[in-house]
Amino acid sequence: MKRKIFISTTNDITTDNRVNKVAMLLQDLGYEVKWIGRELATSKELNRSYGTDRMKLWFTKGGLFYAEFQVRLFLKLLFECNRNSVLLANDLDTLLPNFLISRFFGIPLVYDSHEYFCGVPEIQDRWVKRIWLSVERFVFPRLQHIWTVNESIASLYEQDYGKRPQVFRNISPVPNIQSTSRAELGLPEGMKIAINQGSGMNVDRGLEEAVEAVSQMEGWLLLLVGSGDAIPALQALVQQRGWEDKVMFVGRVPYAQLLQYTSAADVGLSLDKDTNINYRYSLPNKLFDYIHCNTPVVTSKVVEVKRIVEEFAVGRTVQPEDIEGLRLAIEAVGAEDYSTALKVAQEALTWEKEQIPLKAFYGQFL
Repeated sequence: MKRKIFISTTNDITTDNRVNKVAMLLQDLGYEVKWIGRELATSKELNRSYGTDRMKLWFTKGGLFYAEFQVRLFLKLLFECNRNSVLLANDLDTLLPNFLISRFFGIPLVYDSHEYFCGVPEIQDRWVKRIWLSVERFVFPRLQHIWTVNESIASLYEQDYGKRPQVFRNISPVPNIQSTSRAELGLPEGMKIAINQGSGMNVDRGLEEAVEAVSQMEGWLLLLVGSGDAIPALQALVQQRGWEDKVMFVGRVPYAQLLQYTSAADVGLSLDKDTNINYRYSLPNKLFDYIHCNTPVVTSKVVEVKRIVEEFAVGRTVQPEDIEGLRLAIEAVGAEDYSTALKVAQEALTWEKEQIPLKAFYGQFL
């Protein structure tokens, strides 16, 4: 009988590529996998080889959403788990129900912190930060199995709690991209394209500066593929300034289609500002997607991103607030040949290499 592992996230599963990679790895190891998330009005149909369960909730945001999610997740795990189960909690907003269930059944709990959760800007100077910090301070010291996304965040947790998480980075598997023309994607043939992509298009991600910079660049289009809190304001700005021919918005799309847009671009952007500790040490998935799709990059100088860009010479780093400098960097990277550097980076930064310690780790529970 296969051992069953329950994976928890507060998202709708569709675009979480980090967790999908882990779920596929666990299935290949021999686990029966069930990923629990939530269903949104905009959620797309899932077609996964492992089990999924998206909960329909009354509330979709704010404190009531998180309260409802915690209770519903706790009850679902209580009735579906047994003493042969394993739990994988992703981020602090799923940790407490998983921790309580792990104690109740006496079963292994793995915690994967995708970011320095209590450092995210959305909760700073708000009462909710005190709640999440209380949960973290109660649970984290009692955890045995902790992972995170890079060494900088691992160091922060070690400073806070005296425990250093293990690290696996959000490196994408080498993609098998279906050849698609720009015309099939609805993109102009005669322009150069700078792309910014992902589900975290929020404040302080350098999006406003990217819009301002590309709007001044002859023969360039800014392609924004994904979603986030900053998108409505950006759409209003583009309409107000009459920049519809300079900026194109594409909503969330399946990962395979996202990579088609990435491959069609000339430059990939990752412009997180150093406005908070979480952004300072971020290492977004899209950086690896750009590299694997042969798209050179222009990024901000945040620690982990800057380290990879400079180590492999796959683009340039800038201060996002310097719009003129950003414009010049995009134009320069779009005019240079980075094919050799990108190939070297692709060979070094592979999911096949990154997953080796994960396989050994999860193998101990089988």
